[in-house]
Amino acid sequence: MPQPSRTPAQGPRSRRRTNGASSSTTPGARTSSFATRGGGKGSGRVAEGAHGIVVSRDVMIPMRDGVRLASDIYRPADSSGEPVKGKFPTIVGRTSYDKSNPVIWIRPVAEFFVPRGYAVVLQDLRGRGLSEGTGQYYHTANVNEGKDGYDTVEWIAAQSWSNGKVGMVGSSHGGIVQNVASMERPPHLSALWVDVAPTSAFDWEARQGGAFALHMFGALFLHGWDAQEIRNDQPARRSIEMAAEQLRDLVWQIPYKRGHTPISVVPHLEEVLFHYQNEGVFNDWWDMPAMQQKGRYGSFADIPAVFSGGWYDPFVADYSEQFAILAKQNRSPQRLIVGPWNHVTMRGVGATNVGEVDFGTGAHWGDEVYNVQRLRWFDRWLKGVANGVENEAKVQIFVMGGGTGKKLGAGTVDHGGAWRSEEAWPLARARATSFYCNPNGRLSTDAPRENGTVAWTHDPHHPVPSVGANVTGFYEWAKVPESLNRAYIPARARMQSVIPDGPMHQRERAFLVGCRPPYGLLSDRRDVVVFQTDPLEKDVEVTGPIEVELWVSSTAPDTDFTAKLLDVYPSSSDFPEGFHLPLCDSILRARFRGGYDREELMEPGRVYLIKIALPPISNRFVKGHRIRLDIASSNFPRFDINPNTGEPLGRHTRMVSAVNTVHFARSRASRLVLPVVGQAP
Repeated sequence: MPQPSRTPAQGPRSRRRTNGASSSTTPGARTSSFATRGGGKGSGRVAEGAHGIVVSRDVMIPMRDGVRLASDIYRPADSSGEPVKGKFPTIVGRTSYDKSNPVIWIRPVAEFFVPRGYAVVLQDLRGRGLSEGTGQYYHTANVNEGKDGYDTVEWIAAQSWSNGKVGMVGSSHGGIVQNVASMERPPHLSALWVDVAPTSAFDWEARQGGAFALHMFGALFLHGWDAQEIRNDQPARRSIEMAAEQLRDLVWQIPYKRGHTPISVVPHLEEVLFHYQNEGVFNDWWDMPAMQQKGRYGSFADIPAVFSGGWYDPFVADYSEQFAILAKQNRSPQRLIVGPWNHVTMRGVGATNVGEVDFGTGAHWGDEVYNVQRLRWFDRWLKGVANGVENEAKVQIFVMGGGTGKKLGAGTVDHGGAWRSEEAWPLARARATSFYCNPNGRLSTDAPRENGTVAWTHDPHHPVPSVGANVTGFYEWAKVPESLNRAYIPARARMQSVIPDGPMHQRERAFLVGCRPPYGLLSDRRDVVVFQTDPLEKDVEVTGPIEVELWVSSTAPDTDFTAKLLDVYPSSSDFPEGFHLPLCDSILRARFRGGYDREELMEPGRVYLIKIALPPISNRFVKGHRIRLDIASSNFPRFDINPNTGEPLGRHTRMVSAVNTVHFARSRASRLVLPVVGQAP
């Protein structure tokens, strides 16, 4: 069996010994041990651990259908490297990204929890890594996912070293598998910490507002390059690698055709790509439990759970809603933590900035804080430690804004912010406040007194570029110079996001996809319609989900409408043109204005009411700033470009320009609806 990377030895010399797992493990599984003090990065204020670690690698845990999943089992060891006698609670991480990854799994999970009296099981998902089930992996659309989670938890609980309590951790896909396992209700699953996990692949992951979210096209390259099906097929692996190096060019080549994509060397993943690209109607494929936990919350185990993420994460609407529903439904404690982070900045080394915006020292978590919080959570529910976490605030949110607005050393704007405790989500005291579109681009709490329209031409050959966005996995791979040996440069070390995954000043840049000289402000483009308030006379806090209602018409049978909320800084010596800070955005493909169970083309010239759901935020717009709403018909390559022809999704043959119009009047009041905390401006 191929050998994964070994955990480095510390203290006593690592040595092989008799497999310490139960008799149901596979012959050939290997065990090694090393001592550790349990401190170091990630330890925070928690006392250093008392145990070393003994590792049983590639233990093949059997599933109910006979497929075996490769699992590394980390257990507390004494000073001689022998397993400590006794029974321990277990932390489980199930992953599609390699269980032996030192940065994601070994250091922050195994090397942190085991010295503190936990067993840790890290497992490759079915069809991934060293697990069996080749050909049964479909990105997140895996029919056996819930059963595999259940069987893994119950296998662990039956081991002689288990105290019968199992918790799960993991981010993104590692959070999805927690949710899907919870729906199966394994009796010994006792607590969760679900981080940045979507609960609907349809709503916010792959087909937001009916458009194809292209970061999932990029994500498939991650899963294709190390797919089991081509593990020994170097030409196939190289073809994916070369395509990933050209991802910013490939995004222009939609619609993709079967058998002609770089992913075609892994047919199961190419099949997923065409579901993503072509299927805008919610169907049985989208509704499988591994893809759609939303609407199934009644099936979830009633166990303590934390849901964490960031305002600039693409899935914040999902897990904040999940918390709200489970907090009302379950007797066990549920918690929500949302910081000023993107999909990754909560973890790892952490950061105070995302994109070109700095949120102050309070924004910095990283594994050092993250693990302290996770340890307290699991100590309470897996060990019974009376640390009082059940009495703490149910919701912790970071309210962005209130900084100096100055340019910091890294060139970022000091936007600032602070943490606040709440007892529920959404906030009951947040009032839905309408800001109406008015003539001359005014956004006001006063409804329009006269009829008006504003129109623009959506040219699909020249879309509005994405200047920063809530994306994940949208990685192009840097090319390796000919002078270097690519075998010594890990693929993941070469990855950089096609769209910077965070907020940026809304000016075009030469390095961004779709931008052209002279690289002006997005607000100056003729195909971006801007509505903004007068400079605010006092601070205004907006916290919660957001909606945009527009009365629209088009010359096309189908087109897109995008909406973006911004906090606009006034001109200053540091930022002469101000700083146009995007907070959140979304899209609606007009054919889905009546819902996602059907497609309805538009009648050219007819006026329709559409609603665009934006993800939640928490931001303090300070005095002198403006609240701004940008309306357009493209946001590329965050979303695919609507060709305006009304042809079947993913199979259009041409692209034409469309003239799109927003209408505003008392009888047709286009508006932005914000959850305002306190008095409206």
